[in-house]
Amino acid sequence: MDEETVLGVLETFHSILLQDSNNQAAELAENLVSNSWFSLSFGCLGLFPTENMKWRVYLMLSSLVDVLVGNDSGQPIRDATLCLPSDPIDLLFLLGQKNSRNLELSSCQSAILLILYTSSLYDERLADDKLVLASLEQYILVNSSDLQGGSTDPSTVMRLVYLYGLYRGLAKVSYQIPYSPEAERILFKILSENEWDLPSARIHPISLKWLFQQEKLSTPLSYQLLKFCGNNIGNGIIVHGKNSHMVNINSIAELIAGGDNHGATLLVSLLTQLLEKEGHEHGIISVVHLVGTIIDIFPVASDQLWLHGIGSALRNLFCESTYTQSPQISTPVLVLIFKILCSVHHGTLSDDECWLAVTMKLINIITTRAADGWNQECLIVTGILCLILHHSSNEVLIAPSKAIILSTSLVSTINSTIHEACLKGPALVDHDEETSSGEVLIFVLLLNFFSLRSLHTVFPGIMDWKNFFDPRDRLQPISFIRIFCHDLCRLVHFGSPLVKLVASYCLLELFTRISDQRNRTGEELVCTMDYLMSVMAVLEGLIFYSDLRVAMNCGLCLSMILGWGLQGMQGTIVITKNHWSRMIVEELAMSLAVPCLASKSFINLHKPAIHVAVTLLKLPKVPEWMRSVFDDSCISGIIQNLAANNLSTEIVLLFRALLNSEYLKAEQICSVNQLLQAICVSAIEWFKSALVGNTGNAKTQLLLAWDPPEVGKFKLNVDGSRKTTSGCIGAEGIIRDFHGDWISGFAVNLPSLLGLHPLAALVDSFCELMRKIGHCTLTHVYRKKNGVADCFAKWSYN
Repeated sequence: MDEETVLGVLETFHSILLQDSNNQAAELAENLVSNSWFSLSFGCLGLFPTENMKWRVYLMLSSLVDVLVGNDSGQPIRDATLCLPSDPIDLLFLLGQKNSRNLELSSCQSAILLILYTSSLYDERLADDKLVLASLEQYILVNSSDLQGGSTDPSTVMRLVYLYGLYRGLAKVSYQIPYSPEAERILFKILSENEWDLPSARIHPISLKWLFQQEKLSTPLSYQLLKFCGNNIGNGIIVHGKNSHMVNINSIAELIAGGDNHGATLLVSLLTQLLEKEGHEHGIISVVHLVGTIIDIFPVASDQLWLHGIGSALRNLFCESTYTQSPQISTPVLVLIFKILCSVHHGTLSDDECWLAVTMKLINIITTRAADGWNQECLIVTGILCLILHHSSNEVLIAPSKAIILSTSLVSTINSTIHEACLKGPALVDHDEETSSGEVLIFVLLLNFFSLRSLHTVFPGIMDWKNFFDPRDRLQPISFIRIFCHDLCRLVHFGSPLVKLVASYCLLELFTRISDQRNRTGEELVCTMDYLMSVMAVLEGLIFYSDLRVAMNCGLCLSMILGWGLQGMQGTIVITKNHWSRMIVEELAMSLAVPCLASKSFINLHKPAIHVAVTLLKLPKVPEWMRSVFDDSCISGIIQNLAANNLSTEIVLLFRALLNSEYLKAEQICSVNQLLQAICVSAIEWFKSALVGNTGNAKTQLLLAWDPPEVGKFKLNVDGSRKTTSGCIGAEGIIRDFHGDWISGFAVNLPSLLGLHPLAALVDSFCELMRKIGHCTLTHVYRKKNGVADCFAKWSYN
C-alpha cells in the first residue's frame, strides 16, 4: 500500500470524526482505539516519514482525542503538530528536556503527555515501560520548578500524575523497575499542595490502585474520597465508552474489595474524622451511603472494611456521637450495619467489646420505641440482632449475643408480641406480612429462631431445652428469649403462610435441640400426655400442607416425637390412641403405589410422610397395621413406579427401613438393587460425558495471571529451564506476599552433566522446607501464571 492510499484512508476516517453526528463519531473512535490505532498511526509514520503523513496522523490523533476525552481536549496536539517528531523514542527524548519557559517545547511536551495518556487508557504502549517511566521522571526532575510553581497547565500536570502512577503500577505488577525517589517526592508534594479533581478524572485502574497504595497520599486522597461522595454517590455507576476508566462507584468498590491498597483504611479514617467535628451531617450521610453501595457491589468488601476498623467507627457514630439522633443519619447507619453483618465472613469478626456497645444501643431502640408501635427502624434493628446471633453460632460475637438473649426488656417485648398474636386465634391468618402486626410477628419469630440456633454455642452445656415445654405461668430460674412450644404450635396452626413457615423452622430447631439433649443425657421429656397429643395433632395436620417446607418441618418434628417413645411406653400409648398416623402412612403408600388414586392434597408431598413412616418402622414395637399397609402388592406397586427420575433420598430411606423390618421379599430386594445399580451406571455415564463431552465445541477460558495467596500467607513460585543447544539448566524461585510484593528469590545455574536428575537436589530441598513449614500446599500452575519464575529461570543461564 503506497503513501497516497494510506493518506486517503486517514482522511476518510478524519472526516467522519469531524462530523456533527456525535454517535457516529464516538462509535468510530471506540472501534479505532480498540484496534490499536495509536500504534498503527506511528507505524504509518515509520513507513512514510514525510511531513504530509506526520501532519495527517497528528491531526487525526487530535480529533480522536477530542471525541474520546471531550471538551476540545485534542488542541495541544494540533498546536504542536509541526514540531512533534515521528518516532515515539524521539517523543520520549523531547519530553525529558527542560523547557526553560520555552513555549514551543512546553507545547510539544503537553501534546506528548496527552498522546501517552490517551493511548494508555486503551492499554496501548508506544514504547518500552522502562523508557516511558524514565522519561516521565526526567520531565518531573528538570521541570520541577514550573510544576510546583503552578505555571504548568493543571490538566497537563494531572495527565503526568496519572501516567506516572500507571507506569509505577506496571513496574510493581510485572517486574521491578528502578525509580527516582526525588521525582516521586516532587509529585507527592504537587498532589498534596494543589487542588485536583480525581472524581472527574479518567484514569487507568492500575494507576488508580497505585495512588491508593501510597500511604503518603492519605490526606489528599481522603479529601478526594469526600469530594467523590458528595458529587457522585447520587448518580450511581457512570459508564463512558467501552474502556473509559472513569472514576465511579464501581472502581472505588473494586479498590476496597481488592484489599491490596489503603482504600478501606482511607474510607474508615474519613468517617472517623467527620465524626470528630460538628456540622458534617451531609458528609457522614454521603460516606455511609458510599460504603453501603460498595458492599452492594462487592460484598467481600465488608471483610476489608472490618479489618480496617469500620466496627469502631460505627461504634463511635452510633454510641458516642449525637449525629444518630437525626433520622437522616440513624436509618442509613442501621442499614449499613445490616449490610456489613450480612456479607462479612465470621472469621473476620472480632472485638466483642465494640459490638457489645452497639448491641446494647440497638436493644434500647427496640424496647423504647416498640412500646409506641414498631416502626421501620425497629424492624431493621431486629434484623441486625438476628445476624449477630447468626454469627455467634460460629463462636464469634458471643458477648453481644448473650446480651441479646438475656435482655429482660427485650424478652418482655417479645413475650407481649407473641401473647397478643396468640390471642387472635383463627383471626391470625389475616395478619400476614402485608400488615404491620404480621410483619412484626415474623421478625420476632426470626429473632427467636436465631436465638434457638445460638443458645447451644453461647451457653454450652447449660441450657435445659425441656423448659420450652413448661407452662407459661411456671416460674423460670432465668429470663431469656424463648417462645414456648405451645405458642409456636398456635402460630404454626393459625398463622399466615409466612408465619407458618418461620414458626415451623423454630419448632424444628427446638425439637432438634431436645433430641440432642436426650441422646446426650438420657433424660426423658417431662410433660403430660394431653400436652404431647396436642402438639402432635398440630404437626399431623400440617403434613399435607401445600408449602412443602412447612410440611417437611412438621414431618421431621413429628418423627422426632414418635422416636422419643423408644425408651418408654409413652410413645407407644400415643401411637395406639392416634389414628392420624395411620392415615398419613396409608396416603403415603397409596401415592407411591397407585398415584392416580391418592388424594390431590397429597400429590408430590410424600417426603414429609416418609419420615413419619420410617420412624414408625424403627420403633421397638412396630404398629401391627403397618404390615397391612405395606403388604406385598403395595410394595411391588411402589417398586414398579420407581425410576431414575423419581427416586429421592426419602424413598431410599423408606426401603432401607422396610428391609430392616423384614417387609421385603427376596425378589423385591433384587428389583430394588437392580434399579439402584442402573441409576449408579447412568450417573457415572452422565458424569463421564460431562467431563469429556463436547470437547470439540466447548472452550474453557482460564485467567492466566498470577494468583496471590490468602491474606497473611506467602507464595513461592518456582520454575526450571533447559537450553536444548547447550544443555544448560537453570532454576529460579520467588517468594511474594498476598499483596504481590517480592520478599525474596533465587536463581541458580545447574550443571548439565549429572548422573542424577539435575533438579533432584532442589526438589529434595523443597520437600525438607515443606516439612519444616508444616502448613503449606504444593500445586502445579500454568506457565503463564508463573511468568516471573519462568523468565528468571531462563535468565539464570547467565
